[in-house]
Amino acid sequence: MLDREGFRPNVGIILLNAQNEVWWGKRVREHSWQFPQGGIKYGETPEQAMYRELEEEIGLRAEHVKIVGRTRDWLRYEVPDHFIKREIRGHYRGQKQIWFLLRMCARDNDVNLRLTDHPEFDAWRWHDYWVPLDVVIEFKRDVYQRALQELSRFLTWPANGQERRHGARYLRQPRNNAPAAVQNSSAANTASTAPAAPCGSAAEILPAMASSDDAASKSS
Repeated sequence: MLDREGFRPNVGIILLNAQNEVWWGKRVREHSWQFPQGGIKYGETPEQAMYRELEEEIGLRAEHVKIVGRTRDWLRYEVPDHFIKREIRGHYRGQKQIWFLLRMCARDNDVNLRLTDHPEFDAWRWHDYWVPLDVVIEFKRDVYQRALQELSRFLTWPANGQERRHGARYLRQPRNNAPAAVQNSSAANTASTAPAAPCGSAAEILPAMASSDDAASKSS
């Protein structure tokens, strides 16, 4: 499903923990890291697509998160020709995305990268909010920067300003040969058993962000 300009409607997800660190996933069999994202199916609203992608890619459901905010409008990026399948070149230009900022109110071990037969990620970690964009594929960097900047206004930073460090969580970990980053990180071991952060009331988008998802879908 492409719009008139050749952009596919899509959602992006920035998932926060209690320390305002973001969920950072490593793509399967690649050395690239990214946020969860995925296409909006015909008839879906951006919010419905976001919840579906959240579950498919990292195994979390609506009750595991609270919506903190979303981008006001679509953020677009173009995909270089050599990444586009030959049969859709000339028609497909890239993605247009609504980005959601979510607060996780579940345990770290509720994350499940193997929920589908074709996982997107094989490892994950918490990272400082301002992720290093040099590890993001080049044509997505501007959109990542714009999404992080726009959504940062919804954050309330911890008073002490201290940062926690975590090792990565891996999709497949040999029992006796776990990566050193995991073996040596007490934070990683304790975080998975820590109590889940409370979500409070049902997820709501702040009034300033509450433009109709239906309207957004119709514009695609």
